[in-house]
Amino acid sequence: MRRLGARLAALGLALVLATLPATQALAGRAPEAGKKIVRLGVTQAVDSMNPFLAVRLVSSSIHRWIYGFLTVPDSKTLQPSPDLAESWETSNDKLTWTFKIRAGAKWSDGKPVTAQDAAWTFNTIMTVDAAKQSNGPAVENFESVTAADDRTLVIKTKKPQASMLDNPIPIVPKHVWEAVGDIGKFDNDRYPIVGSGPYIVTEYKKDAYVKLKANPDYWRGAPKIDELHVLFYENPEAANAGLKKGDIDLIGRLAAPQFEALAGDPNIVQWNTPGRRAAYLQINHGARTNDDKPVGDGHPALKDPKVRQAIHYAIDKKALVDQVQNGLAVPADGSIIPPMYQDFFWKAEGDDLVTHDPAKANKILDDAGYKKGSDGIRTMPDGKRKLEMRFSIHTDTPVEDKLAQFLTGWFKDIGIALTTRKLDSNKFTEETGFTGLFDIAISGWSVNPDPEEVLATHLCSRRPTASGEGGGTESFYCDPEYEKLYQQQLSELDRAKRAEIIKQMQRRLYTDAPVIALYYPNDLEGYRKDRITSITPIPEDKGLLYGGSGYWPVYSLDAVATPAAGSGGGSNTGLVVGLAAAVVILGGGGFLLARRRRSVADERE
Repeated sequence: MRRLGARLAALGLALVLATLPATQALAGRAPEAGKKIVRLGVTQAVDSMNPFLAVRLVSSSIHRWIYGFLTVPDSKTLQPSPDLAESWETSNDKLTWTFKIRAGAKWSDGKPVTAQDAAWTFNTIMTVDAAKQSNGPAVENFESVTAADDRTLVIKTKKPQASMLDNPIPIVPKHVWEAVGDIGKFDNDRYPIVGSGPYIVTEYKKDAYVKLKANPDYWRGAPKIDELHVLFYENPEAANAGLKKGDIDLIGRLAAPQFEALAGDPNIVQWNTPGRRAAYLQINHGARTNDDKPVGDGHPALKDPKVRQAIHYAIDKKALVDQVQNGLAVPADGSIIPPMYQDFFWKAEGDDLVTHDPAKANKILDDAGYKKGSDGIRTMPDGKRKLEMRFSIHTDTPVEDKLAQFLTGWFKDIGIALTTRKLDSNKFTEETGFTGLFDIAISGWSVNPDPEEVLATHLCSRRPTASGEGGGTESFYCDPEYEKLYQQQLSELDRAKRAEIIKQMQRRLYTDAPVIALYYPNDLEGYRKDRITSITPIPEDKGLLYGGSGYWPVYSLDAVATPAAGSGGGSNTGLVVGLAAAVVILGGGGFLLARRRRSVADERE
């Protein structure tokens, strides 16, 4: 769990030099006239091409495009609909599920998709700690998974599982993966990657680009476009410039300033709809591994729920929406599930509701014995340590700098000194999700139509092992009351009753405050209408384009054909820009060498 330190800069420089020939080679490639190629710009790098390890939004999206699942959200209703499983049934006691694997579905290498592939995928996650990182809780209630024959998958559960038809795990080909050895060390870097989804990954340059081509044998039929290129940019401003110039055709997950900067361009469509994310503060209230051993160096005052409550009252969420998000978000008067999901959304009311009230925050701390010194900073009740805390943000996210300025002022008003720490993405998540070397950090998660996965990030089991395997935790939370509610909702098959339990879970997070929700960002995107001729959001009514909870938008894409070189209508420039951006990142000190299995808390699926 430790990183190599002194050698990073030198090795990073070596990698930059090694990358330059690739940049030149790409620059020399001629555009392929007549092909329909869509270029998607992103400012988030892939954490892993291995679907057992990846948790970032960009990685999870790519895996949705290249692998099949048992079911997928319907594009209109977001309810479970058939994918690799064409039908299913459950026993009377709701403990046994039998899925019929689709006849005729094939892997991209021509081999048939079978129930053995699904059984191997699920059993691997059930038995291998490293494989639990992405979706471990999704199989914790599984008693056994077997393939009765090539088309019949049988899953037996310990208790009824309400989320069974929303299982978030991509099915991988057994014949490829059973030969890889240590899954925790496998990069899934054998190209083209064998999958069963609408696209096939043919090439990947870390922190530069991913190239995908349409899968001609996809069971629904091949996509309308020939290729999809995912291009990585160093920052949102560079990506915005790429969209305006025509180097890319679509960009998602924009911050408010970049979204507003697209206004007035006749070739660009601005896309502003309710989002599926919650942005929140992650509080280190006492980090521990899943065998309950303390780790990290979080400030001891944060173990006190009264301190966390006072911090909550210090925050003016409306001001953050207005000043940091430019009004393009909704203040979080709730917890981790955004109002987009009306059935499960919980809103604090009455005595539960925390509003911006510095006077109340100060009184809470006064009454709890945290006295202010002559410098205005409080000390612990024993007088031995000041309430001086660190706020961890990402180096490449300007909006977080602005957020830090507001929080620093508000915390000072209640006697807490806050110092901002800027960390690269991998260092950030190693500290906040594995080593516990933080006090307060910016965080967030994109929520699926069934919110079980985001709820599971707060389970005791999501804390890392002593050796750093598994994980995927938010704030190292482990609370008996929350665990009990999680198990109750898992077994409640009545949707309305389950929703009420999930709301109780959110109330527990809100009042105990291991995380403090700040706002629910709008889904802000942009695309070139002179390049993209059609795209269907998910859900189809005011939904998302990039980063939605299914592959429908990229599967539905249609575009104009790429013109020949010299026609003035586009080229492969986007790929070169992506590689150039990667070179800049490398120059910052060894980003590529960070352990690829670490995720970015604020950029998770």
